Amino acid sequence: MKYYFIGIKGTGMAALAVMLHELGNEVCGSDLQNHFFTEDELRERGIPIFSFDPDNITEEYDTVIIGNAFLEDFPEVIKARATCKCFRYHEFLGEFMKDYQTVAICGSHGKTTTTTLCKTMLSGFRKTAYLIGDGEGFVEKDSEYLCVEADEFRRHFACYHPEYAIITNIEIDHVDYFKDETDYFNAYQEFVDNVKKTVFYYGDDEWCRKLVFPVDSYSFGLTDNNDYYPKDLQIHGDHTSFDLYYRDSFLYRYDVPLVGDHVIIDVLGVIALGDRMGFAHEKIQENLNSYIGPKRRYVIERYGDTVFVDDYAHHPTEVKVTIEASRKRFPDKKIIAIFKPHRASRVLYFAEDFKNALQLADEVYLIDFTSIDDKQDGTDIDISYLEKMIPDSHILSEDEDGAKLLTQYKGECLVFMSSKDIYNIAQLVKKYL
Repeated sequence: MKYYFIGIKGTGMAALAVMLHELGNEVCGSDLQNHFFTEDELRERGIPIFSFDPDNITEEYDTVIIGNAFLEDFPEVIKARATCKCFRYHEFLGEFMKDYQTVAICGSHGKTTTTTLCKTMLSGFRKTAYLIGDGEGFVEKDSEYLCVEADEFRRHFACYHPEYAIITNIEIDHVDYFKDETDYFNAYQEFVDNVKKTVFYYGDDEWCRKLVFPVDSYSFGLTDNNDYYPKDLQIHGDHTSFDLYYRDSFLYRYDVPLVGDHVIIDVLGVIALGDRMGFAHEKIQENLNSYIGPKRRYVIERYGDTVFVDDYAHHPTEVKVTIEASRKRFPDKKIIAIFKPHRASRVLYFAEDFKNALQLADEVYLIDFTSIDDKQDGTDIDISYLEKMIPDSHILSEDEDGAKLLTQYKGECLVFMSSKDIYNIAQLVKKYL
């Protein structure tokens, strides 16, 4: 089969392209020529990446897969619809996962980390494929299980019918599409209604508690009103130990290579899945010991005495957690926040929350919108809207001048936050240091 991807460098798109290539298909696609971290895996496999051009698309392709950032009036999309069999990314993935025992991980925050934890745990027991939102995709021809990051964006996860689901939390996002919190919650209910076997959900989340489950369900969280919860939780540098309980019964003493309440909650959901699947806790522990964090999720690099943190944070809750984690991790350094937002509608809706979160840093630098879909909904603001709300914040140019400006913080902690390509300016700063 021959596949063409419109927007092949997208995180999910790149992962899916790699998987289809590994299954023996011919794969290529188009995107912007800017470097995105997701393209490295594509180029390593020799998957061709073209500049956007409708003439790229011919009848030779069996299927064209269209990225979510590209509307129906995009020239390549118009040509593809007239020429080839087409799927939106989520439509194709919904069909693809039917060949596997699928675990779908959804939630406003923590999807990527939880999916990475899930594939790490499950791979030690079964042949497991995975598609993760950091651009990672893996599959073998005899894979039995599939771990998938399921995005609520425009209700796309309603196309999925997994055997198992893990819900990390429900906090309104994508405000350009969802009308209000109830509309957002209803999307999760629609997703839950499609699950075939078992749902695991974060029970300390008020919205998760309102879900109605048509199949078996188990809650996990930090408090003992959940089905799965920890006791005697202790932090030891870069790892955490706790006693795992199921209702009132002690199950196992875990020691996991993770620190922070938000990631301990994620790992509880994955352990709950493993327990209900009948796996031995000693082996679950062993598998989790090999956990390596996903790309662009609180990745720390040190250049001399300067610390660089790269994180995908693009929602105010994520920004807050990332800055707080940096403050705890590096208490003797100033925290310099560099934030590049995605979608003007998100900034407009959450402006006060973004302000409060970013002000937790010692210094705040803001980078303007540059993504193709930042203003698709008609929200016409630039980064100065947020800059005016945050006293002493600065707009940073995404070039060598901006990078040189940040070198004044040598020896401090530079926290780069964005779901877009903010890592390029971080590389420039490292160059000048």
